[in-house]
Amino acid sequence: MIIRKWSVALTGLLTVLMAGAFAPGALADGAVTEGQPPPRVELVLDVSGSMSERDMAGGQSRIAAAQQAFNEVIDAMPEEVYLGIRTLGAGNPGDDQVAGCVDSDQLYPVGPVDRLEAKTAVATLRPTTGFTPIGYALREADKDLGDDPGTRRIVLITDGEDSCGQPDPCVVARELAAKGTHLVVDTLGLTLDDAVRQQLSCIAEATGGTYTAVQDADQLADRIGQLVRRADVPVENPAAVEGAPQCADAPLLGAGVYTDRAEFGEPRWYRVPVRPGQELRASVSVAADRAMDPDHGVLLRAVSEDGQELTRGTGAGHGRTDVMSTGLRYPLPEPEEGDTSASVPVCLEVSNSFSVPEGQPRTPGLPVELSVDVVAGPDNPSDVAAFGLARGWVPLVLLTVVGLVAGVLWGLLVRMGIALGRAH
Repeated sequence: MIIRKWSVALTGLLTVLMAGAFAPGALADGAVTEGQPPPRVELVLDVSGSMSERDMAGGQSRIAAAQQAFNEVIDAMPEEVYLGIRTLGAGNPGDDQVAGCVDSDQLYPVGPVDRLEAKTAVATLRPTTGFTPIGYALREADKDLGDDPGTRRIVLITDGEDSCGQPDPCVVARELAAKGTHLVVDTLGLTLDDAVRQQLSCIAEATGGTYTAVQDADQLADRIGQLVRRADVPVENPAAVEGAPQCADAPLLGAGVYTDRAEFGEPRWYRVPVRPGQELRASVSVAADRAMDPDHGVLLRAVSEDGQELTRGTGAGHGRTDVMSTGLRYPLPEPEEGDTSASVPVCLEVSNSFSVPEGQPRTPGLPVELSVDVVAGPDNPSDVAAFGLARGWVPLVLLTVVGLVAGVLWGLLVRMGIALGRAH
């Protein structure tokens, strides 16, 4: 059951989501400047029959609590943010599934907020006994926000899962993420139902958004605090880069976050200059933005310019996934006294073993996010392999010597045992 005083909590959470989405640090390239489109957000509210349940404080219905929360959010909206409101399951009270599964209307168009007009529209909402077409509503909300560059965010509020099945909301979320328009969908679940949680989590994760379930006052306060702290952290916008099919042609990258597209079965190469005494740290995430076969993996390799593998990171899984990630660290030894060697280019190879079922599109490639950092190397690195002690002929000699010594010792022990046995 949703906790009492839920409307106050939801108001706070929605306000924090707005602040987080459009805080100065989060705006970055999408900040409101002359010639740039303003940040846009659309609230998508479930108005199906279950929203009429009166389990709020003082016997208030869920829809009334949502209306109260919306009104307070509208009052607090910054002038520079464009707001829109869309409903789902509001206009088809019958049992016609064909009509019910396209039952989503824009209650208030995305644009500058006329507070009186927006609150008047919210006041007209009444729950019906219709369907819950979440997938369809997400597609329509994406259209409402337009294709202009800039920050785009959907906040979905529902107390149930999609009741139509097609289009599947998770598939729709991956489609929206694959468009490359930087759309983020945050989801709020007004129930503790596990199926609802799984579906709303899938939607949020596919687009880099957040899922929040309203459970009790302490958990909700903690979640709001997390969102407030997250809003204070500057967000680094990834830079677009195009990897090469081989190391020699790879782009040279500095520390930062980069995005690319990886075609199925084709590795992408990048180069990072690292000086002696520094440590390269890299991580990569490959997003499954469409239906995938159940087995998948991702590989990140650090390779020298002459083709020698330095170290690697791998990740693998089975079943449905949205993102597969891995990382690596590679320290270069401190230079010897008098050595003025310049930086050494280290090649990074990103490859994956994702595959799509028959009928699924193979283009564009999968979204790749690569994080690169170069820091001062550790004084006593634990990874001795990075300094050549476990590569080439060195490990072969060490293993040979160890094996020879172990064999001689074992032979002596056996002979001594036999001699002692005869003596007795």
